Amino acid sequence: METALVKEYRGGFEECVHYGHICGVNEKGQIVYSAGNPEAETFLRSSGKPFQAIPVVRHGADQAFGFTDAEGAITIGSHRAEPFHVEILESIIRKTGIGEQHLICHPTYPLSVYATEDLLRQNASKRAIYHNCSGKHLGILALCKKMGYPLEGYGELDHPAQQEILETLAYLAELPKEAIHLGTDGCGFPVFSMPLHALAVAYLKLACPDLIDNEEIRTAVQTIVRRMNAHYEMVAGTDRICSSLLMDPNIVAKGGAKGVYCFGLKKERLAFALKVIDGSEDEWPIIVASILEQIGYDNPETIARMYKLAPLDIKNDNQKVIGRNEPVFTLQQSIQP
Repeated sequence: METALVKEYRGGFEECVHYGHICGVNEKGQIVYSAGNPEAETFLRSSGKPFQAIPVVRHGADQAFGFTDAEGAITIGSHRAEPFHVEILESIIRKTGIGEQHLICHPTYPLSVYATEDLLRQNASKRAIYHNCSGKHLGILALCKKMGYPLEGYGELDHPAQQEILETLAYLAELPKEAIHLGTDGCGFPVFSMPLHALAVAYLKLACPDLIDNEEIRTAVQTIVRRMNAHYEMVAGTDRICSSLLMDPNIVAKGGAKGVYCFGLKKERLAFALKVIDGSEDEWPIIVASILEQIGYDNPETIARMYKLAPLDIKNDNQKVIGRNEPVFTLQQSIQP
């Protein structure tokens, strides 16, 4: 039931087609917009990070160690280990006393090309904090220290921190825990799979925390979303879609590996979850921009930033236009939002 989302043309010839699914829900959790199958199931990957950070804030681990809002934001992020990211991560390490050796994410070089090139010129080694999930790991380790949980095994599903993450996500997605399928993410954490509909409902709660009955979770969500918008650069990095969307204070957004992307609109009280089936991330800005255009979103600057990240014109290395990216889906509207 997948549908074509974006087509790529070169020389007037259709070269690539990216298929996928989109689900948009209203404040009642009803599916109001869709393309493909809105119940298609996907792993959240890093789009789950806002939910993984909730226990950290709910139990005051961030306050216990004196986290700034920027430090709190990077615990939600998929950073590129740019120098300003590393500075914040090292500050968290100093404040918490957590050794880099405690991180189970594997030492690597930054995802930022320019940051990696700078390190290679210095003959610098790989580090665990360069891993794009290290902020999340430091947040959970801070939670463990605050709550007296063991640091060892903090990434295992039976660890109390991971069990609370699972319960919190199930609560916000309005699913029984048993309905969430489990795997292991690249960084070593449990990773969760659910229908796009449920994922969109969970993101709706991020955009509209007044819908959350549990006061502690609601307060934590408000803090997390505020930090994401205020320090958008910590959630991703330079010229990344998450940071570009979070510049808009009306939007809460986070993507994950293998083509999953989610965002909520506060004023409109809508949320969307989408999956590009081939796992590509390059099409995200085009798809998000088209969704915003089709629902009549009233901030053209946000849409323009999406097309700046992923221009419709395809240029070669000499900056000559040689093709075209085209969003080709039409959102089906089942009920009025």
